[in-house]
Amino acid sequence: MTTPLRKDAARNWDRIVAVARGLIDQGTPLQLNDVASRAGLGVGTVYRHFATPEALLETVATPCLEALTAHGRQALADTDPWHALEAFLFRTVEAQVTDASLAPVAAAATDTLPRTTELKETLQSVGTALLDRARNAGALRRDLAATDLVPLMCGIAYSVNVHGGAPADRLDTAHRYLAVLLEGLRATPQHP
Repeated sequence: MTTPLRKDAARNWDRIVAVARGLIDQGTPLQLNDVASRAGLGVGTVYRHFATPEALLETVATPCLEALTAHGRQALADTDPWHALEAFLFRTVEAQVTDASLAPVAAAATDTLPRTTELKETLQSVGTALLDRARNAGALRRDLAATDLVPLMCGIAYSVNVHGGAPADRLDTAHRYLAVLLEGLRATPQHP
């Protein structure tokens, strides 16, 4: 259990995270000295809260990871295995396209914060369970492995970022690409 921050420390933490969120959304690499300058804080203050840029990046990504985890758990309660998988994948691709902090954190081989590891492991577990349920119900091609899903979803996100058009159109493009992918993943008489 962590000790609550003093009010001034909590304000500084919020300011640091807000500045980092803005930089990430702009595509600017996180440098703690730069964050301190933009937040109007001393470098030592930023380093007291976040020892590394990776810790700050993971902190910025945490709300997205938590929301995806909650949605995944909710999807597991859906009695229609195909609908559950589909809803989870749509939410995942939306997060990939709208939250710039998600991709680098999800792709990192190691995590700085234990909470990040916990959330990523839960997401992987939930995704695998949803995939297995859909496959066992006969709704999903049997030749799709759980390890195939992440590269396919990353492929959609990458394609949308490169070829998705104007930022306002990217979510619609992501939905369209995912719908096409899902049709290819559905079990058919030729691909049971």
